[in-house]
Amino acid sequence: MSRLVSDSNTRVRHPLFARMYARMADQFEAKGGADHRREMLAGVSGRVIEVGAGTGLNFGHYPDTATEVVAVEPEAYLRAKAEAAAERALVDVRVVPGTAGALPADDESFDVAVASLVLCSVPDQAHALAEIRRVLRPGGELRFYEHIRSHHPKFARRQRRVDIIWPRVGGGCHASRATDEAIEQAGFVVENKRHFTFRPSWTAYLMAPHVIGVARRP
Repeated sequence: MSRLVSDSNTRVRHPLFARMYARMADQFEAKGGADHRREMLAGVSGRVIEVGAGTGLNFGHYPDTATEVVAVEPEAYLRAKAEAAAERALVDVRVVPGTAGALPADDESFDVAVASLVLCSVPDQAHALAEIRRVLRPGGELRFYEHIRSHHPKFARRQRRVDIIWPRVGGGCHASRATDEAIEQAGFVVENKRHFTFRPSWTAYLMAPHVIGVARRP
């Protein structure tokens, strides 16, 4: 099935947060984020769809075995940054407007989907994961790098409390989503995942629990 996305569905505007994120992103990369992206993308091959490309920080880490990367980004300011990054990439990257809830792609048309620091902020996580599954071929991979709900109950309670306010000012970001569990609930088979703490600044304190992993569409 061909999937076309209307302009109304691709308009996402977080002008203040987008600019703040773009300024902070390079600092976070230097403090370990770049290493995490390399780990996530190691060995990726074939046709790739990246969901929520942001400023294009992943583009420089794709191996040459990625034959094409379709990078979906709904926020206009971030998408312009990603387009500039695509021009510098060593692999073929095409940046397109679109949302995680309505990916501009045909069914079963990609070998790999990439989600990095985006599933925290989609309006409907289950629907976004269903869309990712739709566009992946059977046996295709989901590579993910996300901050998640803590496994420590006291810390998780703090994350839930901050989520009363934080999504409204943080571009929809939620601190307390158990994204690794949601991936399994969406029908993916998680082949490996690594939990770790990443706290590049004091502002990221409640988003410190992270996971990197590989899941497969059955």
